[in-house]
Amino acid sequence: MTKKMHKTPLLDELESGPWPSFVTGLKRLAKDNDMMVDLMGQLETSYQNRKGYWKGGTVGVFGYGGGVIPRFSELKDAEGNHLYPDAAEFHTLRIQPPAGMHYTSDLLRKLCDVWEKHGSGLIALHGQSGDIMFQGISTANVQPAFDEFNEMGFDMGGAGPALRTSMSCVGAARCEMSNYDEAKALRTIINANLDDMHRPALPYKFKFKFSGCGNDCVNSIQRSDMAVIGTWRDSIRVNEARAKEYMAQHGMEKLVNDVISRCPSKALSLKNTASVSKAEGISSVAVTDTQSLQIENHNCVRCMHCLNVMQGALLPGVDKGATVLVGGKSVLKIGATMGTVVVPFMKLDTEEDFEELGSLAREIMDFFADNALEHERTGEMIDRIGIVNFLEGIGREVDSNMILEPRSNPYVRTDGWDEEVERVRSLKKKAVG
Repeated sequence: MTKKMHKTPLLDELESGPWPSFVTGLKRLAKDNDMMVDLMGQLETSYQNRKGYWKGGTVGVFGYGGGVIPRFSELKDAEGNHLYPDAAEFHTLRIQPPAGMHYTSDLLRKLCDVWEKHGSGLIALHGQSGDIMFQGISTANVQPAFDEFNEMGFDMGGAGPALRTSMSCVGAARCEMSNYDEAKALRTIINANLDDMHRPALPYKFKFKFSGCGNDCVNSIQRSDMAVIGTWRDSIRVNEARAKEYMAQHGMEKLVNDVISRCPSKALSLKNTASVSKAEGISSVAVTDTQSLQIENHNCVRCMHCLNVMQGALLPGVDKGATVLVGGKSVLKIGATMGTVVVPFMKLDTEEDFEELGSLAREIMDFFADNALEHERTGEMIDRIGIVNFLEGIGREVDSNMILEPRSNPYVRTDGWDEEVERVRSLKKKAVG
């Protein structure tokens, strides 16, 4: 029988609104778990006093230097006794998920059983770096819980100044937008660098994320030090039958307003079928008997909007690969940053391709380890030392396709290029004459 619930008037208020509340979940767990009863008591006290009462410490499992987030309560009475003893220790275990977040219902039940046996029963799927966050466990139960997870095939995730657990989208397993094998890329890189995850030795945390296309379902460009985003370098594929289905269902007004006018680079236009360009790099799909949607692929930035809206009518090209960006992160020293392109296109078909990706990842991590300041992310390091020094350090040549944000190029001056082209043409004409 569990202990009596504490009075929680402020937490109760969070259940009064129209939206589901986390408090309802905590109360449900508290019916069978004293740790959750005292957790709610401490949380109510924090709300009353507007102060947090958790402090860190050192908790781990044998053979690992990270992966457990220690959390000890500072709420004590005048004699030094914990006010909420069953929540005096409320640590979090970070466990690596399957690539692409593939689970069976049986496996999820087993994970829940282990956590109900050893911990609070509170689980978050998933943390920003992809971890399964098993929240709420005493120091004494940390090792037994991990041992059971490990027997099921799971390993400890990253924490502290280390390589963090990675994420990949479901990608090639279930999505037609996928441009490479995201799960294989994740496992190739993470498995080769597990020592940097389990034994923290970096200046600060380092994250990889793998998205199969520009939809970036795992938020890699904004939240990872090295983002691998699927793309293609030929023309968008078209399916006229599906395009006409779209038109029959939605009509011309929706095509113009929701597809053509929303293209960020103005690569889409509506043409009379007879006047559609046949030039290289131009795709077209008939949407009515007389009109076609023309796609200027050389202006396309692979934002995925038209492919998402006209599902099945437009698809990624066949020359697929990935773009690699470095330096994304949330707010820290210089604010939130998005990744900068360092490899505009990389094929990811063969084992050699994945080995090259792994080598690039190792070069970037080594440079980060040698050159970053303490508590500095990769993007902040690049901002401090300059992109040219970074590229030189990882052995990459400057490329005009290396961009910081769409439709801009901070590394190569393009003013005067048109005049130079005309000058060269005139010289050639004179030489021929």
